[in-house]
Amino acid sequence: MQIVALRNLESYWEQPNRRDAEGALKSWLFEAKLARWTCPQDVKKQYANASIIANNRVVFNVKGNDYRLIVAIAYRMQYIYVKFIGTHAEYDKVDASIVDQFKGV
Repeated sequence: MQIVALRNLESYWEQPNRRDAEGALKSWLFEAKLARWTCPQDVKKQYANASIIANNRVVFNVKGNDYRLIVAIAYRMQYIYVKFIGTHAEYDKVDASIVDQFKGV
């Protein structure tokens, strides 16, 4: 899979108060780049705790559920678009099916 907006993830874990997310996000990136997901069920096979939601979006629990990562997946094209990364509390304040915190960045 190709990761779109990779720099947004890197910028996130480079923040001094988010350094603890770096290792977990790098692990997710490594696994996602190697993945060949063709449908939501493929994602669930690899990440049983992932939540499949509207608009081809998936919510991943990162670092023991300390962080939430929302992506949109274009299965046919093999692209993953990073839409949101934040703490569990920040995630609770957004609509995961439409959020795009990096739009215009």
